[in-house]
Amino acid sequence: MVMNLSCFLYVCNKNNVSITAMAKKINDIEIINTNLLDELSQLIEQSKQQVAAQVNSALTLLFWQVGNTINQNIFKNKRAEYGKQIVPKVSTQLENKYGRNFEIKNLRRMMRFAEQFNDFQIVVTLSPQLNYFFNPFVQQSLKIIKSI
Repeated sequence: MVMNLSCFLYVCNKNNVSITAMAKKINDIEIINTNLLDELSQLIEQSKQQVAAQVNSALTLLFWQVGNTINQNIFKNKRAEYGKQIVPKVSTQLENKYGRNFEIKNLRRMMRFAEQFNDFQIVVTLSPQLNYFFNPFVQQSLKIIKSI
C-alpha cells in the first residue's frame, strides 16, 4: 500500500487515530498481504511442478509409442533398407509439423527407447518416475512449462 505523508496525516486526523496506531494498522495489512502472497506463490509453484510431472509422463509415453510404431512399421516391411529411408522422411514431416522434438536423432532415440523397454505396461508404470534427465526429448517441453 502506497500512501504519501500528507494523505497519511489527513486520514489519521479525520479518524481521530494516533499516527502510531495508524502506522501499525498499515504494517499489519502489509504483513497479511505478504503472507497471502507467500501462500499463493506456494500453491502456484506446486501446481507448476504437478503439471511438469504430468507432461513428462505423457510425453514419455508418447515418445515410446512413436518409437514403437516406427519399429513395428520397419519390422512389418522386413527390410532394414526401408528403415533407413523411412526414418529421415518421417522425421522431416513430423519436425515441420511438430517441431525439433522429432528430428532424426530424436526419432532414433525414441526407437531405441521402445526397443529397450519393449513392454508398454512397464513404460506406463515407470513413466511417472522417469524424469526429464532420463528422457532428453522432454527437456524442451518442460522448459516451456517452467517459464510460465
